[in-house]
Amino acid sequence: MEYNLLLDLATDLGYRLAMSGAETFRVEESINRLLSAYGIPSETFAIPNCVTVSILTETGKPITRMRRIGVHGNDLDSVEKYNNLCRRICREKPEVSTAMKWLEEVDRARVVYSLPVVLLGCFLGAGGFAIFFGGDMLDALCSGFCGVLVGLINRLCEKLNVNPFFSTISAAFIMAVPAYLMGSVGICRNSDAVIIGALMILVPGLLFTNGMRDIIFGDTNSGINRIAQVFMIAAAIALGTGLGRGVANTLYAIPSMPAPLSHNFFVVAIATFVACTGFFILFNIHGPGGYLCALGGVLCYAVYSFSLYLGCSLFLSCLYASIASAVYAEVMARVRKYPAISYLVVSIFPLIPGAGIYYASNFIAVGDMDNFTMKSSETISVAGALAVGILLVSTCVRIWMTIKNHKHT
Repeated sequence: MEYNLLLDLATDLGYRLAMSGAETFRVEESINRLLSAYGIPSETFAIPNCVTVSILTETGKPITRMRRIGVHGNDLDSVEKYNNLCRRICREKPEVSTAMKWLEEVDRARVVYSLPVVLLGCFLGAGGFAIFFGGDMLDALCSGFCGVLVGLINRLCEKLNVNPFFSTISAAFIMAVPAYLMGSVGICRNSDAVIIGALMILVPGLLFTNGMRDIIFGDTNSGINRIAQVFMIAAAIALGTGLGRGVANTLYAIPSMPAPLSHNFFVVAIATFVACTGFFILFNIHGPGGYLCALGGVLCYAVYSFSLYLGCSLFLSCLYASIASAVYAEVMARVRKYPAISYLVVSIFPLIPGAGIYYASNFIAVGDMDNFTMKSSETISVAGALAVGILLVSTCVRIWMTIKNHKHT
């Protein structure tokens, strides 16, 4: 038995899954499933920045491998490909050298969008959400421009290996200053809508979703780690936009913003689809599945809007919409044999409280602590509703899968 090579194969596969943005439970289960297929009992421990795998040889000698995990990507297409490779290896049980070649082939076959396409995704995501949050077409175009700025800053910081906290502050600041300027000179109607649309690109939707799923599946350390990162990035967004507002107010007076426009359902639904189309590009999802992810976003908004129409509170409306998104993700994952996280993270984006983060940062910048407290509480309430919705559906699916597996054994 080629214990060392098998251990290298399993550890490398888990490392690639983690670097692509897979959940902790998927990393651990994939490693253990692969080694179990070859009759080797294993223990795997993964956290967001490290994965450790231990096995016992026939003689009882323990062997351990550990890989340090760097800054995670948003490459959900690679998560799907590595996940499928793991299933193929477990099913066919090839020679280890052959499985290694398969892993190298998947590495070479990885497809990523070019920079112009990624910037198009930033433009669509920011522009669509500008309309979603009450802007008009000019606001959407200006927000798209600011979204492209965010994309360029993110790419530059990635090349320079800048930490995510600083890169988020930089992108939020550099995006906010010209947005306020465009509002001041009359190029756009509502700078708030412009900024909120663009900062949605910075909102850590994948981190939040993975963190909640990790906690649900019992990986509490990983879940808390990810949620802590979410709060750090949210603070960086607030700090960057707050600094931008302060600089803009010093250089030129920021005019009072008009009230957000109230669009009809179909306009917002189309804007949601456009925005989610941009985000499936940013999460590197390819093929028709990307558009199905975007349709999930429209479903999420429809349930949210209908719940509000029926008189439900903001919390309940977000809860029902997050449940609908989570159910949609689980169903599509089984229909199309694609990880549920891809559908969930895109379809739930219309509920991500980017506007709450922005308005809370504005209130604290001007010293309005009463409104800051109110808006912060509302933002936390929305995030809590998303967490509860994901938890309920994922737990029910987990129970159903456990019962199903027991019936087959």
